[in-house]
Amino acid sequence: MAEAVAQGAKAVAGTQVTLVPVQDATPAGLVDYDAIILGSPVHNANVAPEIQSFINSWPLHGTPLRDKIGAAFVSAGGISAGEEAVQLSILRSMLIFGMIVVGGPEWTSAFGASAVTDEAPFAAVSENGHVAEQFLEKGRKLGQRVAELARRLKRRNNPYPHRR
Repeated sequence: MAEAVAQGAKAVAGTQVTLVPVQDATPAGLVDYDAIILGSPVHNANVAPEIQSFINSWPLHGTPLRDKIGAAFVSAGGISAGEEAVQLSILRSMLIFGMIVVGGPEWTSAFGASAVTDEAPFAAVSENGHVAEQFLEKGRKLGQRVAELARRLKRRNNPYPHRR
């Protein structure tokens, strides 16, 4: 899913994308970006512990993440296994930091992008190590939307010209 989101963002001319696994991510590094798209597997209808720990480490003093665009994507084992709850949890955290949160471009991905991997009819695809194409397409569309919005926002008299 992360790679699909990155592909969608890269499809927007002039967009630089950095794909960072959470174990390599640093809170200080977030300040350099115009947009942050955060993903998580669904763990018992909750954000994965390592993702929540990363969110909990974000800088709050001085609101350095304010006005950055934020979005979320998730993968869950089953339909109605907590995908929307986890997406909203990530988006709610982003709002605490003053970020501008966005969902996908269509009503079928209102809170971002999500994938189901272990329930029929999607489990057969997942067994081969792949996420079903319909979910990857939602990821690409989310990445593209975020990149387009970041580009538009940056064009409008951006007070932060040093940000990517």
